[in-house]
Amino acid sequence: MDKHRLEAFSDGVIAIIITIMVLELKVPHGSNLADLRPLVPVFLSYVLSFVYIGIYWNNHHHLLHTISHVTGSVLWANLHLLFWLSLIPFATGWMGENHFSSVPLALYGFVLLMCAFAWTLLQRRLVAMQGRKSTLALAVGRDLKGKISPAFYVAGIVSAFFNGHFSEAIYVLAALMWLVPDRRFEKATPAE
Repeated sequence: MDKHRLEAFSDGVIAIIITIMVLELKVPHGSNLADLRPLVPVFLSYVLSFVYIGIYWNNHHHLLHTISHVTGSVLWANLHLLFWLSLIPFATGWMGENHFSSVPLALYGFVLLMCAFAWTLLQRRLVAMQGRKSTLALAVGRDLKGKISPAFYVAGIVSAFFNGHFSEAIYVLAALMWLVPDRRFEKATPAE
C-alpha cells in the first residue's frame, strides 16, 4: 500500500489535536494583565503539549520519509500512536485546569508513556517490514532517546505524587531532549 494516505491522515489528526488544545485556552473576562494570571497553568500545559505534538509530527514525517509503502500492521500501529496522541488534549486540559495537581500530572505522564510505547511499536513494525539491513533499520540504530524517554515518563508519574515540580521538570527535560535535532533519518535518506 502507498504511504501517502497514512501520511495525510496522520497530518490531519495531528492538526485536529493541536486545534482542540488551543480551543481550551479560554479568553479571560477582563482587560487587565492580572486577568491572565489564572490562565498561566493552562497556557504552560498547552505549550508543553504543543511541543510534544510537534516533536511527534516532525519525527513521524522523518520516519515515513524512509519508506515507500506500508502494510496493514503498520496502519494499525500508526492508529495506535494516533489514539494515544489524541488523548493529549484531555490530559493537557485536566492538568492545566487543576494547576498541575498530582493525579492529572500523573495521567499526563501516563499518556506520554503510552505515546512513547506506541511510537516504538510503529518504529518496530516499519523496521520489520523493511528488514534489519534497511535504511530505516540503520537510521533507527540503538535509538537511545527512545529507550530513555519511557524511564523519564515513569519517573514523572511516580514523582507527581511526591513532588509535582520535579515531575513537571522531568516532562520538560524529556521534551527538551527530543527538541535537539535528531539527524538519523535525514542522514539515512536522500533529499527530495
